[in-house]
Amino acid sequence: MPAALITFLLVVFSSIVIIRIGTVALQMTGLSREIAAFQAQSAFSGVGFTTSESEYVVSHPVRRKIIRLLMLLGSAGITSAMASLVLTYIGQTASQMVWNTVWILIGLTGLYAFSRSKFIDRVMSRIIAWALVKWTRIKVLDYEQVLGLSRGYSISILRVRPGGWLDGRSLRELKLDEEGVLVLGIFRKNRDKEIYIGAPKGDLVLRAGDRLICYGPEDVLETIPERLKGPLGDVEHKFAVTTQRMRELREEEEIKSQ
Repeated sequence: MPAALITFLLVVFSSIVIIRIGTVALQMTGLSREIAAFQAQSAFSGVGFTTSESEYVVSHPVRRKIIRLLMLLGSAGITSAMASLVLTYIGQTASQMVWNTVWILIGLTGLYAFSRSKFIDRVMSRIIAWALVKWTRIKVLDYEQVLGLSRGYSISILRVRPGGWLDGRSLRELKLDEEGVLVLGIFRKNRDKEIYIGAPKGDLVLRAGDRLICYGPEDVLETIPERLKGPLGDVEHKFAVTTQRMRELREEEEIKSQ
């Protein structure tokens, strides 16, 4: 097997590992795994890093350093890979070119399987996280554990539908807190740009198209955007309030039993 071909496969393997390290590093700053993986791959490849999430990512100083390093390594890695791939075919006979192509396909298939393996992903993520904690200053915070996301609670984006139960009503009037739901912030389109309202006050009136960032019981968050305006939606609200009171009673009993 030609040295250039081996070099090409090693560069691809290194790229996979670097993207995985970048993903874990971005996760450790508070990003979800899906967003972290997409932004790490986008920054490394230099393609697709123009989404609405990119501004949110680069506004964070630590994330910005991670993205900058991924871009630097990506430009060097892609150039090296292309150079190695070209050298693989220079000065080769037709038969050697065919065999080189076969080996490249076999190698890439193996690397693809490596990158898609959930077991390898878990092992690598743990090792990378341990190494980053030990040798870097990236802030580590397990938001899933802190917010109880695996215990029936969730953070969701609720869109205000035109003519829906949320439309045209103030947060104080909706009394979402009685259902155990906290409104953390609101994205609202204002003319040609989108603004963010953090920790909105009770007198804020919701508009159609608003996107509410809410934290609360997962089953409740799923139903709120679908409620109809009027008495039927109010009945669903009262039922959710009763359910929340029962949930609070169970939690109080669990605390007393300890």
